[in-house]
Amino acid sequence: MSELYSITEKIISKGKGILAADESTGTMTKRLDAVNVQSTPENRLLFRETLLSSESMVDCIGGVILYDETIKQIASNKKTIPELISSSGAVPGIKVDTGAKVLANSKNEKITEGLDGLRERLKSYYELGARFTKWRGVYIISDKCPSKLAIHSNAHALARYAALVQESGMVPIIEPEVLMDGDHSSEDCLKITSEVLKKCYDELILNKVDLKGTILKPNMILPGIHSKEKIESKKIAEFTIKCLAQSVPSEVPGVAFLSGGQTEEEATENLNEINKLNKTNFTITYSYGRALQQSALKFWSKNIKDISGTQNIFNHRAKMCSLAAQGKWTEEIENKH
Repeated sequence: MSELYSITEKIISKGKGILAADESTGTMTKRLDAVNVQSTPENRLLFRETLLSSESMVDCIGGVILYDETIKQIASNKKTIPELISSSGAVPGIKVDTGAKVLANSKNEKITEGLDGLRERLKSYYELGARFTKWRGVYIISDKCPSKLAIHSNAHALARYAALVQESGMVPIIEPEVLMDGDHSSEDCLKITSEVLKKCYDELILNKVDLKGTILKPNMILPGIHSKEKIESKKIAEFTIKCLAQSVPSEVPGVAFLSGGQTEEEATENLNEINKLNKTNFTITYSYGRALQQSALKFWSKNIKDISGTQNIFNHRAKMCSLAAQGKWTEEIENKH
């Protein structure tokens, strides 16, 4: 287990976070279509390689979550993508679930699938260079949701996944995401997220998962996107810290927040406020996809051969997130770029 602890430490060491580059081919195609770039394996690789060979990988990124297609690709310098990531000092990771499907007997809710054949997949990903993994459960808030069935089923799946991952010598990221979709209040989000996290940890402990060799990837405590509630960053931070303190066992070494539909700047500012208030044992950082990549993707789409220009945009965003992970970000520093 000591190897798992050192991997965990490396991923979330001071000021470093996770680049979530694990968009499925379908999701990545939507992102590229939105900026009028053809979604070919070559273009998907070019964009990801541009980010993965940027300067900020050394100082700001501790781990990169990949998708099945990407982990098997070869960079232009003939290194495999995991080798390219490792050469910057970051840890290669892999998304291992097979997606959220309709939950039987609760048609408005989802259960994440992918446990069948997972042990064998994990072995092959380990051989390809992955040293941590990700599995995402999703929950919606409405009048009747999430149901006890959805909370229990997803917690059980996350725990079984985590046990198999540790058995294979890798660190599991536990990602129970309470979605921002809906008109719920921040108070509702706090209540539901706390319930979801408590159930996940009940199941993880039952499945004998060593919590010191895991990373939690939760949502921040936010009102739903259709809510009329106006909430300041400081309040988001207070609620989020309260949620972690009452729901997450102290053995968990780190919490890497997902951005969950926030803009780049919102995700940065909220993370910064959380770190300024953080009196817990947890290292609190980021595991962002769009909130690290969106500006870089827009810039890159105008000229996919402008590698250094794209990297400059990405480097700035990664640096801002790194400062936020230390509670050192300010609007003034943000706007100097």
